[in-house]
Amino acid sequence: MDIVNIDWLEKNLNNDGVIILDCSWHLPNTNRSGEKEFLSERIPGAIFFNIDDISDPKSPYPHMIPNEKEFSLKVGSLGISNDHHIITYDTLGIFSSARVYWMFKQYGHRKISILNGGLKYWKIKNKKLETSNPTKKERASYHAKLDRSKIKKFEDIKKNLEYKNFKLIDARPSGRFDGIDPEPRVEIQSGSIKNSFNIPFTEVIDQTTGCFKNKEELKKIFLRHQVNQKDNVVFSCGSGVAACVVGSAYKSLGKEDNFNVFDGSWTEWALRNNLKIK
Repeated sequence: MDIVNIDWLEKNLNNDGVIILDCSWHLPNTNRSGEKEFLSERIPGAIFFNIDDISDPKSPYPHMIPNEKEFSLKVGSLGISNDHHIITYDTLGIFSSARVYWMFKQYGHRKISILNGGLKYWKIKNKKLETSNPTKKERASYHAKLDRSKIKKFEDIKKNLEYKNFKLIDARPSGRFDGIDPEPRVEIQSGSIKNSFNIPFTEVIDQTTGCFKNKEELKKIFLRHQVNQKDNVVFSCGSGVAACVVGSAYKSLGKEDNFNVFDGSWTEWALRNNLKIK
């Protein structure tokens, strides 16, 4: 997996081949708007990538992967071409930026990286911010070629309960996984899918800097949870965002830069199994 640091990005702010995406997204119960915060301040030259808007409009579940045509049109309208080196970041450190990284990977985009620590670490290190109106880029031509092999569906997860072909890793906080704390989507119960493992996404992130923990620490975390690089693993969470954080950390320890995600995650599982708040 490709991760760039803030010093690298600072040196490449004026590189026409680099495009910076503010991918900030917040859980429904936080009363925060990634787009409003982007308009207030951002890394210079960044454009906003809205994971709710660039999603499957026909799906009842949040920000599911859209089809090739939909993705190509919306990404092209942002001024992104297939040749750009895309840098994803978010305000929390590494959260929704990992989701957007994973999304582009499924459409075959080759040059894409997560900014380690995101806007959080950028500000800690007092890097330059842009507070004027963001610049809109000219429309570009983008051609997506979607590979669905890493996008796992409800049926895949259900079948795995019987055949146990992969380990399912849930990246939600332990309270939600254990059914003790409520879900941010008030209509569904908390809880977990049978036989799944819980690795909260906060475990793989340094809470002071917002950066990924170093590789030795990450190795220990996965081994502690009985997950190693030889395992066939699928990542899940509430709606497919935090899953990509833990998935990115896991794959950073190996040679691959792609990983399996249950796109509908707990939201789809709970609703389709009628695990609603009574």
